[in-house]
Amino acid sequence: MIRSRVITLAVVTAASLATLAAVVQLGAANTQAKLAEDVRRATAAYHDVALAEKAGYDAFLGCVNGPQEGAMGVHYVNGDYVNDDVLDPQKPEALMYELKDGKLRLLGVEYIIFAEKWHAKNPKTAPTLGGQLMHYTGSPNRYGIPAFYALHVWAWRPNPSGVFADWNTKVSCDDFTGIAAKP
Repeated sequence: MIRSRVITLAVVTAASLATLAAVVQLGAANTQAKLAEDVRRATAAYHDVALAEKAGYDAFLGCVNGPQEGAMGVHYVNGDYVNDDVLDPQKPEALMYELKDGKLRLLGVEYIIFAEKWHAKNPKTAPTLGGQLMHYTGSPNRYGIPAFYALHVWAWRPNPSGVFADWNTKVSCDDFTGIAAKP
């Protein structure tokens, strides 16, 4: 009798834990989907690079790639947003494009905040956006900028490594010649 109650309790507990894990995972997926959808709404017009430029975005550094990780693509950065100390899903600091067949294609965005500015107001925490912890990059770095936190959102191009991964193995800098294409 006691043994059957223990077995029943174990089965019920296992089923409850599995259900809880599924709910937590679904909640995380919904958070990811919401942020990606917010990004798509905020950046839909920027498939046209000319509109991105009119909104204050300019090409920065060329095409960013990693020899083993894929690439991030060509970044168009809005300096006003980078320097405003605000993380706003509607105003990404950078837009990411891939140059393919002579045309820039919007891939996603990058949210950026300088570490020194963040920690002046939040000395004990790292920044998050849409429930996602931002990644820290120290200085000196390959971009020649102060230490910063960043979060990539691959809203327009699927990324096998995930919506918020830094690098995308499906993105390439192979067609980039050093001069960003104009519409």
